[in-house]
Order: sequence, then C-alpha cells, then structure tokens
Amino acid sequence: MEKRELTCIGCPLGCSITVTLENGEIKDVAGYTCKRGHDYARKEVTNPTRIVTSTVRLTGSATVVSCKTAQDIPKGKIFEIVAALRQVTAHAPVKIGDVLLTNAAGTGVDIVATKNVQ
Repeated sequence: MEKRELTCIGCPLGCSITVTLENGEIKDVAGYTCKRGHDYARKEVTNPTRIVTSTVRLTGSATVVSCKTAQDIPKGKIFEIVAALRQVTAHAPVKIGDVLLTNAAGTGVDIVATKNVQ
C-alpha cells in the first residue's frame, strides 16, 4: 500500500489529506473536511491539473497584460504552455476575458486576459 500526503488547495482551510492507494487504485481518502477536499485529493493523485497564470507582451510597448488559462490544464503541459506564451504578443486595447491564445499546447484550453489595458 502507498500513502500520499497532500495539503488541500480547494478552500482556505488547507486540510492535510491522506490518500491510500493499492496497485494504483484509490482505496481511501482521509482528512478532508468538505467535498471539495475529497474531490481535489482524488484528482490530484490520478490526473493532476493546474491553472497557469502568466503575462503576454503588448505590441509596440514595454507593457504586458496578465493572463491565465481559461480552465485547468494537465500539470504536464505547464512548461509547454509557458513556452508558447513567450511567442505571443497582443494588441492594445485588451479587455478582461479576451482570448490571447487558442488551444494552448493542444489542450483545448484558451489563454485569456485577466486585466484591461488601454
């Protein structure tokens, strides 16, 4: 049996969760105080995902616009997405929610602006 210790990021409580696995299959999840913690722990040990935040340069300016993935992406794609963002430039004005990069790293997830820039 394998036990994995996690700190939940599903809410501000930061519960210490223990996931027990046997032959790669989840046998028990303990230590969570809400459903989000239970769901987070199961997902984290089987298919971890993350939201990526970064910045994109604006054309003709030293200014950047903050951005993020519109949804969580597989953890293994983080560096590929960050590398792709280095090649992206946007044109001002930019509004919150504008798509700056579609289908980032083949994930089907777009990169969207998180700030208004004139």
